[in-house]
Amino acid sequence: MKILVLENNLKELAFIKQALSGKRYEVISITSSEQALSYIRSGESRFLIANWEANDVRDPQFIARARAVNPAEPIYILLTTTKNLEDESTPTGMDDIIQKPFKAADLKTRVAMAERILSMASSLAVARNQLENQAVFDSLTSFMNRAALIRQANGELERSRRASLPLSLIALDIDNFKAINDKFGSETGDDVLRIVAQTIREKSRPYDCIGRWSGDEFVIALAGVIGADAEKVADRVIAGVRGTRIEVQDEAPLNVKLSAGIASVARISTSTEVEPLIQQARQAMTRAKEAGGNQIFLVYI
Repeated sequence: MKILVLENNLKELAFIKQALSGKRYEVISITSSEQALSYIRSGESRFLIANWEANDVRDPQFIARARAVNPAEPIYILLTTTKNLEDESTPTGMDDIIQKPFKAADLKTRVAMAERILSMASSLAVARNQLENQAVFDSLTSFMNRAALIRQANGELERSRRASLPLSLIALDIDNFKAINDKFGSETGDDVLRIVAQTIREKSRPYDCIGRWSGDEFVIALAGVIGADAEKVADRVIAGVRGTRIEVQDEAPLNVKLSAGIASVARISTSTEVEPLIQQARQAMTRAKEAGGNQIFLVYI
């Protein structure tokens, strides 16, 4: 696998090259974000390790641009940083981040996990192409319908089991959808569903398994994600919807809010099944709504 490394510190670059030496990986040293975009655009590499302190990488649009140049191919972005990982200025949109100084073994573990996730992403892309010829997509949101979601999530579970990766299921529901439908009608309700679905897609990784469960309820299966990281995904979606201006004629913009429930599994056993996990995520979502909505409730399984 070819790995792009954008690291201007020669000592750090040499350390990364040494850590990833061998026949398994080919490390390609680059000096700018534009070089990274060029490699990603050509499809020559789908994995980038970048120093977040590099000047042109700090552009807030860089990660979004990197994902947009070749949307058909999932990419993995691992950032290195000297900053405290709890710092509010920590970038968003990357797949993983590692704080300096780190050990060679830690880096190799992160890279190996990224390799497995990219492999699963490629399998998911193939599966999606196969599904396009079947009636499995919800016509309103373009997400998978419930039956297709269960099949695809089962595949994610099996791949996660074989690769010894964690798995998280997020259930999302619009808190005030019935009130919006009752007041403004189903046409406005459909517009809200389309906008919420678009936000969910934008705030998720391109290869995440997402489906419309029913009505105004959605489910996301996150392979390789556990606990607090799943909460960050749900929080990005909730914040994204909250920050979206939804216009209604002769009325103030709609204030749409979401609740999220997360069921997170660190160790997948032979008896673990997808549908019970989805139901546990939905139960957690109900608890979030009962607590006032517009929030997240997490359970570990």
